[in-house]
Parts: sequence; C-alpha cells; structure tokens
Amino acid sequence: MSHSVQWILVAVSWACALTNALIHTIALTTLNFCGPNEVNHFYCDLPQLFPLSCSSTQLNERLLFAAGFIMAGTPLTLIVTSYIHIAAAILRIRSVEGRKKAFFTCSSHLTVVCLLYGTGIFNYMRLGREEASDKDKGVGIFNTVINPMLNPLIYSLRNPVVQGALWRVITGKHY
Repeated sequence: MSHSVQWILVAVSWACALTNALIHTIALTTLNFCGPNEVNHFYCDLPQLFPLSCSSTQLNERLLFAAGFIMAGTPLTLIVTSYIHIAAAILRIRSVEGRKKAFFTCSSHLTVVCLLYGTGIFNYMRLGREEASDKDKGVGIFNTVINPMLNPLIYSLRNPVVQGALWRVITGKHY
C-alpha cells in the first residue's frame, strides 16, 4: 500500500469521526435538560444522556442509529467481503496444515472484530427511550475494559509457546 493511500485512509477516517462527533454535538445542543443530572452508567455517552432530557430525543436517537449504521455497517461490510475472498483463497490451499494455519490466523482477527462490533452495535443501534440497565453497564465494561484486555491474549494464542503454556494451566499438568 502506498503512502498516499495510507494518508487518504487516515484523512477519511478522521474526517468521518470529526463529522460524526460534530453532528451529534450540534444535535445534543437542541435538547433541554431539566431533570436529574446523574448519568446511570460508568461513562457519559449519547445513549446515557437521552434519558436525562426533558424534550423529545427521537431525532437524536434516529440520528445516532443512522450514523451507527453507516459508521459500523460500512467497515463491517468491507470486512465480511474481504473475509469471503480470504476464505476462498484459503480453500484453494492444498495442504491441510496450511489451511488450518491460515484459518487459525484469521480466527483471531474475526474474534476481535465480533467482540468490538457486537458490543458497539448493542450500545448504539437501538431505537426508543430506555433507562440504563445493568446489561448496558456490563456491555460498557466489556467494551472499555475486557475487549482491550483480551486483544493481546487473542492475538498471542497463535504462538505455540503460549498455546502450550495455556494448555498446561488448563489441564494442570506442569512439566
């Protein structure tokens, strides 16, 4: 990949993120907040602010859903498409060991993608006014603490030494 393509990808990512943040910030300024000022969550994010508003949040919720659909749907579609091509290429590998190694390498990335997008979709792709529940808090903790903690573990499981050590811990066999 050339440096110009890299810079274009970075610029597009930043432009999308800044535009998304600006749109939601402007839309949030149209809401009236007159009730309780305590967020029933571990962090302050758009879905947690909506129940605090005295005015209708329907436009903001739909905007969040639409932006989430675009911001998550586009990369997810590209990832699925690329993995279809990768799977087709892997299936053309003649050696069983080569296919196994290639699928194992891809499974690490797919696990991380599923965890990240699954929790993100749960948080942002819901319509309707809902109070923050313990489930939302659990997903919030999962997204901010567990996912980053699992990333090194998931990616390091491709290493045979780490696999052996994990197997010894699980089975209780210490050589």
